[in-house]
Amino acid sequence: QLQASGGGLVQAGGSLRLSCAASGFTFDGYHIGWFRQAPGKQRELVARITRDGGSTNYADSVKGRFTISRDNAKTTVYLQMNSLKPVDTAVYYCNAASWRGAYWGQGTQVTVSS
Repeated sequence: QLQASGGGLVQAGGSLRLSCAASGFTFDGYHIGWFRQAPGKQRELVARITRDGGSTNYADSVKGRFTISRDNAKTTVYLQMNSLKPVDTAVYYCNAASWRGAYWGQGTQVTVSS
């Protein structure tokens, strides 16, 4: 399973660090993504990191502001979010994917006030 945490209320320009702790599967065998879903909108990919952490990719809307990383020893993935904007307000979900299947975390709410 995946357990996301670290969300909250922050003012525009502020920072948050999300964490996603994994258990019950071979963490380093899975690519990990952070997704978000704002009210009335589709879930979208925010950032993704490969199994060994060697490659990352980001949505254009967060490039230069968000950083995804992982610690395979701690079976945890992080999303550092800087220079937050009100449009970043959403529920953030982590996802683990491989040829074996996929897991979703329960989501953590991020609210950015203007």
